[in-house]
Formats: sequence, C-alpha cells, structure tokens
Amino acid sequence: MTSRMAGSRPALQRKEQMTADRRRSTLGVCGMHPDHQEALKKNRVVLAKQLLLSELLEHLLEKDIITLEMREHIQAKVGSFSQNVELLNLLPKRGPQAFDAFCVALRETKQGHLEDLLLSTLSGLQHVLPPLSCDYDLSLSFPVYESCPPHKQLRLCTDTAEHPLDNGDGPPCLQVKLCTPEFYQTHYQLAYRLLSRPRGLALVLSNMHFTGEKDLEFRSGGDVDHSALVTLFKLLGYEVHVLLDQTAQEMQEKLQNFAQLPAHRVTDSCIVALLSHGVEGGVYGVDGKVLQLQEVFRLFDNANCPSLQNKPKMFFIQACRGDETDRGVDQQDGRSHGRSPGCEERDAGGRELLKVRLPTRSDMICGYACLKGAAAMRNTKRGSWYIEALTQVFSQRACDMHVADMLVKVNGLIKEREGYAPGTEFHRCKEMSEYCSTLCRHLYLFPGHPPT
Repeated sequence: MTSRMAGSRPALQRKEQMTADRRRSTLGVCGMHPDHQEALKKNRVVLAKQLLLSELLEHLLEKDIITLEMREHIQAKVGSFSQNVELLNLLPKRGPQAFDAFCVALRETKQGHLEDLLLSTLSGLQHVLPPLSCDYDLSLSFPVYESCPPHKQLRLCTDTAEHPLDNGDGPPCLQVKLCTPEFYQTHYQLAYRLLSRPRGLALVLSNMHFTGEKDLEFRSGGDVDHSALVTLFKLLGYEVHVLLDQTAQEMQEKLQNFAQLPAHRVTDSCIVALLSHGVEGGVYGVDGKVLQLQEVFRLFDNANCPSLQNKPKMFFIQACRGDETDRGVDQQDGRSHGRSPGCEERDAGGRELLKVRLPTRSDMICGYACLKGAAAMRNTKRGSWYIEALTQVFSQRACDMHVADMLVKVNGLIKEREGYAPGTEFHRCKEMSEYCSTLCRHLYLFPGHPPT
C-alpha cells in the first residue's frame, strides 16, 4: 500500500504541475501576472497576519479591484486573519492591474513595509518587472474630496461616466496659443503692463503626503495638478518656483521668502498656486496645521511687498473650503438669467496729500476651486476638476482674453461637470468655482509678445 502511494506521487505531482502551468498561462493573458501571484504566495502568511483591511478595502473598491459584494463577503468572515486570507484568495483572480493597485493601496494606508516585502520578493524572481509607479494604467478615473474630517472621509464610486474636460484618461499635452501683434496693439493701453522677461515669478506649492493628528489622506492625483500648472506657467513666460510637502510654518516662511525676492522689482506680475487639503479660510500643511489665506495675501500686499505695488498678483487655491457636498438642483423650465453684481464707489475725500496713497491690498485676483463651506473635487487620475479646467482655458484663451474673463470660462466648465456614483448620496454631485478680484485694469497675459 505504501509503495503504491509513493509511486503515484510523481504522477500526481506532474498532473498538478501541468494544471498549475495551464492556469499560470491563462492568468498571464487575462489575470494577474505569474510573478505577481508568486510574490503574494511567498508572503502569504505574513500578509494574512499583518494586513489591516478597514481602509485598504476602500482603496481596492475605489480602483475597481474588488466589488461591493466581495467587500461584504470578506467582512463577513470571523476574525482579521480569515478576512485577510479571503482577500489573498481573491486578488490573483482580479486582473493584471490588481497587484499594482494592491501595492499602491498598501502605501496609501501606511502599510508600506508590506509593499516593500512584496517588491523585494518580486525583484528576486526570474522575471523581474519594471518598478511600480503610482500612475498605473487603469482606464477608470476616481473622484475624491480635497478634505473632509475623519468621520466624513467618504469616497465616490469608480467614476466610469464622469464628463471629462478632455477625451482622455490623463491631462492633455499643453500648448499655449500665442497672442498676435494686432491683438496686443489694440488692448495694451487698457491693461496692466506685462512685457518683462520673465513675465514674473510663479510659485506652485503642492502638499500630497500628510502626517499629524488630522489623519488627512494622501492627495492622489495632486501630482497631475502640480505638473500641469508648472508647465502652463512656464509656457506663459513665468519663472516657476516649486515647493512640495510643507508644514504650515514652512509654508508661511517660504512664502514670505518668495514675496521678498529681489526679482519682483524687475518683473511685471506674480503667481501663487496652493494645492492642498483645506478648510474655510485656510490650507493645511503636511503636519495637519492650518495656514490662513489672509496671512498669505498679507505677505503680498502693498505694505509688505512694495516690489509688487501696482503689479497684478494672481492666486489659485485648489483646496476644500468646508466639507459640504454640492448635490446640485434640477434646472426649471425657462431661460436662465445672469446678473452682474453692482459696485458702489465712495469718494476718498480731499486731495491735500502730497504722496499717492494706495489701499493696503489691491491689484490681486484669487481663483478658488469651490465656494465657501464646500468640498473641492479631485480626480485621482486626471487631477482636480478646477486645475484641469484652469489649464485648459488659460492655454487656449490667454492669447485673446483677460484673466477675469478666463476665470468666468473656468466657472462655466466647472458648472457643467458632475460626479458619477450610482447608489450613493453623492451621485451627480457638483462643484462651483469662484474668484474675487481687486484688479484695477484688464490683466492680459499676452503670451508670446513681444516675439523673441
């Protein structure tokens, strides 16, 4: 009996090996890559013991790696070990992108040591794959909030039918249309002077990785916004400065240093773009502390930044200003009517002063991604709705439209866009951008003029 069983083992092992080879061949075409499966298998016990699933499952659900039914099936298991085993059983069946998405989810849920373990195992296998990238190739895009308190950090479902501002999965290749000499000649007299080379200094500050007690999430897609703005401002003729992942105090100090740069004296304008989580009136540093926007504006006002007196200063804020989601309303029958807000002027009084006086703050325009109290939307693949619209409009219309009118165009694009999350209260959610201005002349950027 024993000898017969021993003799049958090689045949059984060969049969199992052939079955495994056929399965591996099939998965190599339509499932997880064999080396990815092997990396999961070699670390199965460690993963089953150490995985923390609560937030991880939401990341995998968002990326369409698992379904709602799968999540419920996993959570129905008794004990974390059994739940982890169930996920590990599912992952190899969830397509060629599942391993990459799983690694990214580990990183974003502060389980990077497990990602490192998998990648180390992968590098030791025979077929070494290229390094993983955050921007893995998925055809779906995912909208998330710029900021919510921990108890309201809700994510929208996979965004399969969201209306894109371009017709692709990623940001378009930016090209700025140039201003014609004829347009410049007919518009420069009523506009701010904008002829210096460079046009001015631009600062793009992008916070993506957060620590601290606020438990603010990684701003997936923020790198798309950052790259798009840097490219846009360079094409518009600006010298671009970049700051990444700054605490609130570092933001304040480095913004102050930027405002005091001597180059402002010989350039004609300035741009500051802040990309972060936010609250009404402020933006978060990566330490979870808030820098008040009024402090930012103060650093560039006429009292604190005399080098930029009478020069236009542009601010763009991509951050939440609250946590309320705009559900939108159904438009009623009939033509919509727009009103322009009135403006009341007040006589400044006598003219006995010898020196020209300036208000403390003037010649500024600030674009906000959303209204007061509202959440701003960001697509994890294409970047935020607002920055995408901003770069599209400025690249196409800076040649023949001033900044305030371009921001109206941006408002129009944002107004038309909506989220897609069937079955949730966030389905067809909306966003509305706005801007405020103390500009005193038209602000044309005159790209390409005068010709070099």
